[in-house]
Amino acid sequence: MPALADNSRGIIMMVLSNLAFMINDTWIKLASDGLPTGQILFIRGIFAFALILVLVFATGTHRQWRAACDKLLAWRTVGEIGATVLYLYALFNMPIANVSAIGQIVPLMTTAAAAVFLAEPVGWRRWTAIAVGFFGVMLIMRPSVSGFDIYSLAALASMGFITLRDLVTREFKPGMPTLLVIAVTAAAVMTTGAAMSVTEVWPEPEIWQWMLLAAAAVLLVGGYGASILAMRYGAMAVVAPFRYSGILFAVVLGYMVWGDVPDALTLVGTLIVVATGVYTFKREMRLAQKPANASEPVAINPSSV
Repeated sequence: MPALADNSRGIIMMVLSNLAFMINDTWIKLASDGLPTGQILFIRGIFAFALILVLVFATGTHRQWRAACDKLLAWRTVGEIGATVLYLYALFNMPIANVSAIGQIVPLMTTAAAAVFLAEPVGWRRWTAIAVGFFGVMLIMRPSVSGFDIYSLAALASMGFITLRDLVTREFKPGMPTLLVIAVTAAAVMTTGAAMSVTEVWPEPEIWQWMLLAAAAVLLVGGYGASILAMRYGAMAVVAPFRYSGILFAVVLGYMVWGDVPDALTLVGTLIVVATGVYTFKREMRLAQKPANASEPVAINPSSV
């Protein structure tokens, strides 16, 4: 059964993509001990951009360089930069499982934003799912009497930038080369890291930090590649829900590396967000009334920053 085999490969690629992104987050968080955010972005960006550049020239994508002048790509890059800086700020100060759990609100935020800004029809069922999903996020963030924790707010704000990135990506013309988008993004984030040096003091990284950042860059690029293959191999309706496997990886890695154990409210909030996200996705697929295909935009995990 070819369809079953393709879907199985797609699921495996999606799970591997999430695993790569979560290990990338873990190594970046470990490397942040003594290194400022801008320096981390710059060093990892050098390795990632060099690797992507090799792929761009190897595939002949460089011949389509004029596509990099697209205004939509510029807006997508703004979203990527904002998401990356805020996400890492939260990641370096919060348990990785909590940040990842907040990140699962992105599909709901994208649905809501598409209804508001792109006039896409959203019925009461999906609006209800969005509201319930945000309630789940509130359980994870758990504001105190004095207000929300600044790091939780940074994580939520980063998801807003990811929503901007994903909405703009929806509007790309079919011919926009994926590798070129990734290359522009990597270059922009790397440049942002360099610009942040104005307000940071950059120490000399230790050998283990160089190694972690280089390995994280490889995993970041590999995660993007696996997510693309996931959508090309399997049907989107089958593969996309497996993006939530990242939550499991985040909990396991958080416990193994830092001994973090999510409390009951965090776990309940996470389950609510995941459940409403899966429901919203399934609802959208039913309303679309057409089979998914490989040309649809790839849903990038929010942790891929």
